[in-house]
Amino acid sequence: MPIDPTLPYDDQNVFAKILRGEIPCNKVYEDEHALAFHDIAPQAPVHILVIPKGPWVSWDDFSERAPADEIAGFVRAVGHVAREQGLPVRGYRLLANVGRNGGQEVPHLHVHLFGGGPLGPMLAR
Repeated sequence: MPIDPTLPYDDQNVFAKILRGEIPCNKVYEDEHALAFHDIAPQAPVHILVIPKGPWVSWDDFSERAPADEIAGFVRAVGHVAREQGLPVRGYRLLANVGRNGGQEVPHLHVHLFGGGPLGPMLAR
């Protein structure tokens, strides 16, 4: 069920548990600001989630309250993972769902990296 990004951070969400090592993931990258791993239900040939290590609910929360070095580190991590996966050569899509109407299901900021083939239209109606 989509979440309300204005709610306080829930440290029992699945990504918080992954960050603490309580739930395993298929990691592709990690640094001081971010963790990237393969999605367990991929929607494209390449489907990687990149999450910041801080307790940020959504893009709005993160961009408003996170320190500048954390924001820069996270954005650089997303770019690093895309390049490491060879996505810029063939094209890729970034997606960050925010809030109930945006389809956000986990109350921890995360960016989906989709690539590896044609992705189709942005939205299907």
